[in-house]
Amino acid sequence: MLLGFSIKDLIDILLVALMLFYFYKLMKESGSLNLFIGIFIFIILWLLVSQILQMKLLGGILDTLVSVGALALIVLFQDEIRRFLREIGSQNRVRRIIEMFTGKKEAKADHAEMMPIVMACMNMSKRKEGALIVIEQGYKLGEIIKTGEPIDAAINQLLIENIFFKNSPLHDGAMVISQKRIVAAGCLLPVSHSMEIPKSLGLRHRAALGVSQESDAFAIVVSEETGAITVAHRGTLHRWLTAEQLEKLLFELE
Repeated sequence: MLLGFSIKDLIDILLVALMLFYFYKLMKESGSLNLFIGIFIFIILWLLVSQILQMKLLGGILDTLVSVGALALIVLFQDEIRRFLREIGSQNRVRRIIEMFTGKKEAKADHAEMMPIVMACMNMSKRKEGALIVIEQGYKLGEIIKTGEPIDAAINQLLIENIFFKNSPLHDGAMVISQKRIVAAGCLLPVSHSMEIPKSLGLRHRAALGVSQESDAFAIVVSEETGAITVAHRGTLHRWLTAEQLEKLLFELE
């Protein structure tokens, strides 16, 4: 122990720092970063006034605001809190903990399974046929799958291209791939309302970003206007991808 500072205090600080960093990532992905920074500054001011300077009058006012504000924050950030709890309980998190203790790692995506997706996207890109493909990861997309038409077929290049053909009745919705199979098409996705999305991007890109913010899924978009290929993952858009870049992203699926 050094000047009253123990190992427990160090662990406490590290856990708080980790929690703040995780919430920072969630706020950044959801487009609420400025709000998070404002709240963080308010908390620092409250600690400074109440705990360090011990200003009774101003400290009492801030204490009241914090008490009332805690309930307001739960309402304001209910989506982010739900995502936080969902991330903790996701299968990927559990799998990583198991891998940490066992040393066994699950095999990544197989080349033969992912190449039909890459080839289909490249062909649709050349023809400027819009497409939206969601690849499920640890978090299950059961509610989203229910909004579409069930398919349950092996991943097939021609099937993917036919579903997103302009005259196909399912081409406007999203295709969902789960457990290395195409399970549904024409699915509805949550739409992101982030102000950071370029105005040139349409509803498909907002839907792809939305599902990537609410889950750990990969969402592939082929633009109907430009033919550009974009991947959304964990609230980030990877734009103007080449076949090699798309292939690399798909083979690194967790």
